[in-house]
Amino acid sequence: MKKEFLLAPGPSQVPPETLLEMAKPVFHHRTKRFQNIFAEVQEGLKYVFQTKNPVLVFASSGTGAMEGAVSSVLSPGDKAISVVGGKFGERWSKLCKAFGVQSIDINVEWGKTVDPAVLKKELENNKGVKAVYVTLVETSTGTLADIKKIGEVVKNTPAILVVDAISGLGADMFMTDEWNVDIAISGSQKALMLPPGLAFASVSEKAMKLVNESKNTSFYFSFKKAKASLDKNDTAYTPAVTLIIGLKKSLDMIKEETIEKVWKRHEDNAAAMRQAVKAIGLKLYSQNPANAVTAVWIPETVDGSAFVKKIRDEYGVTMAGGQEDLKGRIFRVAQMGYANQFDTVVASSAIEMVLAELGYGFERGAATRAAVAELIKRGVK
Repeated sequence: MKKEFLLAPGPSQVPPETLLEMAKPVFHHRTKRFQNIFAEVQEGLKYVFQTKNPVLVFASSGTGAMEGAVSSVLSPGDKAISVVGGKFGERWSKLCKAFGVQSIDINVEWGKTVDPAVLKKELENNKGVKAVYVTLVETSTGTLADIKKIGEVVKNTPAILVVDAISGLGADMFMTDEWNVDIAISGSQKALMLPPGLAFASVSEKAMKLVNESKNTSFYFSFKKAKASLDKNDTAYTPAVTLIIGLKKSLDMIKEETIEKVWKRHEDNAAAMRQAVKAIGLKLYSQNPANAVTAVWIPETVDGSAFVKKIRDEYGVTMAGGQEDLKGRIFRVAQMGYANQFDTVVASSAIEMVLAELGYGFERGAATRAAVAELIKRGVK
C-alpha cells in the first residue's frame, strides 16, 4: 500500500473538514444564503491578509488577480517597476508588457532578494512610476522578500506597492496594512488549504484611485466591477460556490488557531526541514529562505530529475523540482497550509531513503534526527 503525501508548493493538502464542507449539495449563488457566507469569508480574508481593505475574490488561479492588478490599475504607456528574481517575478514584467505598460525591471539573481536601497534609487531615477510589483515568496527559489522595508520605500511616493503573496500568505508573516501594501494578491491552493480555483486581491484606497483612472480594458478581472459587487456581498460573475464554502471552513480553522500561531507553525517546520537537509550535507538554494517552501540543491552525483520522480511515484511523497535553469538541480519541499510536524518528519525520511537508493553517501538517519531535534527544541507538540 502506498500512502500519498502532498508536499509540493501548491496545490497543498486540504483538511478533511474542508473537503466535507465542499461535498455538501451546491446551492444558488444569487441568494441571501450565499451572500451571508460571502460576508463571513470577507471578514476571514481580511484577518488573514491583516487588512481593513476589501478583498476581491475571483474564480481563477492567482495569476488572474495578478492580471487584474495590472489591467485594472494602469493604463497603456504608464510606467511600473517589476522586481524580477525568479519565475514568478518574471510574470509581473510579462503582464505589464501585455497591457502596454512600460516595465522597468530590477533583475535580481535567483535565490536572492531585492535590496530596498536599489528600489529606492530606481524610483528616484524614474519619475512617474505608478506601481511597484514585487513577490513575497518567490516559489521557484524559496526566497522571502523584505516587504516591510520595501513598503517603507514606496509609501512616500506616488506609486502603489503591489505584492504577489500567492505562496506566502498564511505561511510567512505578512501585514498588508502595517507594511504599506496597496494591493496584495493570493490564491486558494497554498496556505489557505483549498484546491486551486480562487484568487484574491486586497485593494487600498490609494490603489482604487488608480483603478478608477485606468484606461486599460479589463472585463472579467475588473477590480472596479468586483468592488461594486463586493459592496453588496456578491460577485460580479458566477462565483466558485463550492470553493467559497470550503474557504469559509479553512478560514475558520485559521482563526481558531490564530494567524500568529499559524505563522509560528510554518516557521518551526521550515526550520526543521532546513536542519534536516543540512545534516546530510545538502545546501539550501536561497540566501533568504522562506517558511512556505524550502529549495535545496541536489548533489551533483545524483540525477535530480530521477530524485523528484522516484520520491513521488515510488514513495508517494510529492515535492517539486527546479524550473528553467534549475531543472534537475534543486528540489522544493513545502511546509504550507495543512502540513504539520509529522509531514516534515515524513519528508526528511523520504529524502534520505531516495538519496540512499540513488547512491548518495551520508550518515543514515541524520536528516530525520535533525528534524525531530529541531522540532523538540522549539517545543512543537
